[in-house]
Amino acid sequence: MTEKKPHILVVDDEPAIRQTLETGLSLKGFWVTSAASGIEAVSLLQKRTFDAVLCDVLMPDGDGLSVVRSAREVTPDLPVILMTAQGSVETAFDSIGLGASDFIAKPFEIATVAALLKRHLEAHKEKLNTDEVNNEEITEELSRSGLIGRSPKMVAVYKLIAFAARTTATVLITGESGTGKEIVARAVHDLSERATQKFVSVNCSGLTDTLLEAELFGYEKGAFTGANSNRVGLFEAANGGTIFLDELASTSQGFQTSLLRVLQSGEVRRVGATVTTKVNVRVIGASNADLLKLSLSGEFRSDLFYRLSVLNIELPALRDRPGDVPLLVKHFLRNNAQDGSAPHLVGAAWDALCSYPFPGNVRELENAIIRAIALSTGKIITVDCLPTPICEAAKRDDTTFSESETFRKLFAKRPSLEELQKRYLVMTLIENGGNRRKTAARLGVDRRTVQRLIARYDLFDSAEEGDEDE
Repeated sequence: MTEKKPHILVVDDEPAIRQTLETGLSLKGFWVTSAASGIEAVSLLQKRTFDAVLCDVLMPDGDGLSVVRSAREVTPDLPVILMTAQGSVETAFDSIGLGASDFIAKPFEIATVAALLKRHLEAHKEKLNTDEVNNEEITEELSRSGLIGRSPKMVAVYKLIAFAARTTATVLITGESGTGKEIVARAVHDLSERATQKFVSVNCSGLTDTLLEAELFGYEKGAFTGANSNRVGLFEAANGGTIFLDELASTSQGFQTSLLRVLQSGEVRRVGATVTTKVNVRVIGASNADLLKLSLSGEFRSDLFYRLSVLNIELPALRDRPGDVPLLVKHFLRNNAQDGSAPHLVGAAWDALCSYPFPGNVRELENAIIRAIALSTGKIITVDCLPTPICEAAKRDDTTFSESETFRKLFAKRPSLEELQKRYLVMTLIENGGNRRKTAARLGVDRRTVQRLIARYDLFDSAEEGDEDE
């Protein structure tokens, strides 16, 4: 079954631009309907369903903001992208705050417009998929916890978090570095009955067995050099709450044995003590390594692995949910804005971020946005503000349509303005069944002009038949 083409509404008062966009976007796999004015566009939006709108900012009968408002009334989340000529960038930029999804400056390449539309359509589709999550309160809580994403893989993670929060079982969170394992652990805690109690986070990597056990289990005075007094460990400090143990794969088998004993008995023994202390702590573990594989090879205790992984939440890498990148970028822009006003990314910067694989995942993306904000001027982030690896990757991938051999051949054979006018007239006549009066109304000219053009181009001798109903 053929996939339905995205239906795009193109709004511009210049026939040549409409024709170029109709032809170019049709070749890129879109279904295009055009409107010559804001009034016509508003009428179409009220009668038909579109997947996105591409609209000029300035038109004789008003500006693109009226189209934005009408689109938002019909479909609140409909992507609306404004086209702006040089000199009206400020108007387009202001429109972002009034509901437009994005803007693109003229002149532009069709490939750039198509890529921009595809990005917004994908983000819109991902958002619609999220609406299937039936617990809105949980979704809102997770958003406040810092979990951002509307892709199917993240929706699956949200469901697992909600389920884990209703139980007291141990949880093992897996995923690459930078995917947000601690944020997920906090979300499980915040949604559980333990939310009013402490959440304690411990990074187990880089600590010796003695230091790690002293940190977690506490110690008695004189237990080792420097132990000048009794100290409560983090397990006791988190009593009634949750303790999150990150980077478990880096721990030794000796520590793993001690941790297993705590999980089995619910008791901790301070270093140097002879008695144990009962604790009521939920344990959430995490690792960026495959603990199952390590347990099978004997590098990680298999009994501890199975004790930890009663519930397993696996976080996807950012490259596996590219549709979430725009959502994350907007979130980080808002959260790190210097004066409460988030800067805006130009199209090239968006393209660079959306095409980069982010081996460091969400953490790398956040750091990239923080850096870009610091280097930006005038609230505009260009591609040069992004970290070097992202810029270099963008340059390697920058085989733009205008530089390609295909474009040069097409450009050499480009039709004249007269030919474009003839093609557009033919298309409009066909759409209106050869009716000259309707065609004239659609083109915004009088009927005599249409008659003269038909005679000039020697078109449609039978067009008179279409006028019989007049």
